[in-house]
Amino acid sequence: MLLGSGSIESGSHRSTMEKVDYAAGDLGMLPRQKWVGLMTVPMLQISISDAALMAASDGANGEVELRPHRKFADPRLGALVAAVNAEMLAGFPGGRLFLDSVEQAIAIALVNGHAVRRRPVQINRGGLGSARFRRVKELVHAKIDDDLSLDEMAQSVGLSTAHFARMFRKSTGETPHQFVLRERVERAKAMLRAPDARILDVAMACGFKTQQHFAQVFRDVCGVRPKEYRQDFLGSEVTCAWETSSQGAPRL
Repeated sequence: MLLGSGSIESGSHRSTMEKVDYAAGDLGMLPRQKWVGLMTVPMLQISISDAALMAASDGANGEVELRPHRKFADPRLGALVAAVNAEMLAGFPGGRLFLDSVEQAIAIALVNGHAVRRRPVQINRGGLGSARFRRVKELVHAKIDDDLSLDEMAQSVGLSTAHFARMFRKSTGETPHQFVLRERVERAKAMLRAPDARILDVAMACGFKTQQHFAQVFRDVCGVRPKEYRQDFLGSEVTCAWETSSQGAPRL
């Protein structure tokens, strides 16, 4: 994805180099091979693993073959790549699971929209069974303060990453990444009820790399910042305690 306007002159050999002008946000897709070129524009380059592409193609025989484009538009892909750029600029606060989830989404968008040959996507009618979901939840709780990958979650129930993600969403109505964030926020809410726990310590104990990212996710899920949640909770405890004391006191 181009991060600014300018031109790129590239080709597999110097004799086949071609110059293309770009604007900020334009996309290009080239096969993984040696290219030569001259660039006058900043860009973000992302490599998608063969495993992610094969998983997105539902295990089609042979390699996933994508159509190369020097310049093209795809709003969905553009939004996904922009999300990776924002995550990188923020210092990767979302961790491996966020990047794994975005890679999977990019791979699916590439296979569905830019593949030369692919098998029809198979639709699974069921979701994860209760035993599998329990194993996933236990893994999430065991690694609530650690970096967790989509591949680890899928391996815990013996499924491919793409198949697991589809089954998980059918079972819960949310992506694995959304589920993990919500579980981390629930753990954080319990810790924030202790008045002496530092918010930074709570963030680290719940798997957030920065206090800023923790505050943002907490507000997205709960509608308030961690500090406001604690103040509201402690304030309601004081009110309840006062009401109980008042109700039990003798009237004068």
